Amino acid sequence: MLGRLNHVALAVPDLAAAVVAYRNTLGAEVTEPQALPEHGVTVVFVNVGNTKIELLEPLGEGSPIAAFLEKNPSGGMHHLCYEVDDILAARDQLKAAGARVLGDGNPKTGAHGKPVLFLHPKDFFGTLIELEQS
Repeated sequence: MLGRLNHVALAVPDLAAAVVAYRNTLGAEVTEPQALPEHGVTVVFVNVGNTKIELLEPLGEGSPIAAFLEKNPSGGMHHLCYEVDDILAARDQLKAAGARVLGDGNPKTGAHGKPVLFLHPKDFFGTLIELEQS
C-alpha cells in the first residue's frame, strides 16, 4: 500500500525564521509560503533531493499546529507523509484493519493539490501519518 516517503513535516513557531535557517544556513532550496486555510497552516517545502521537508506554521484560530506548538514551543516533527496509489482504497483497507482516519474520513486537498488523509497517531506508535494520493 505505502509508496515513497513524500515529506517529513516540522511544526515551527516562526516560519520566516525557519526559512532563513534552511535557506541561508543549510543552503537548501525553499519554496514560497503557501497558506492552506482548510488545514489551518502556512507551509513551505524544503527540497532535499530524495524527499521534502515541510515546514508548518499555524494559520488562523483553531489551527492544529497551534495546539502542537503549545506542547512543543520550540517546534518539532509533526507528521510523516507517505504516497499511496489509491487513497480511497487505502482508507478502506486501513479502516477495515482498525486504523482510525481523522476528520470525517473523506480526503481533503493537500498542499500539492492532491487528496490527503491523516491517520490517528495512537494507531501508529505516536506518529501522525498523512497519506497523499500519488
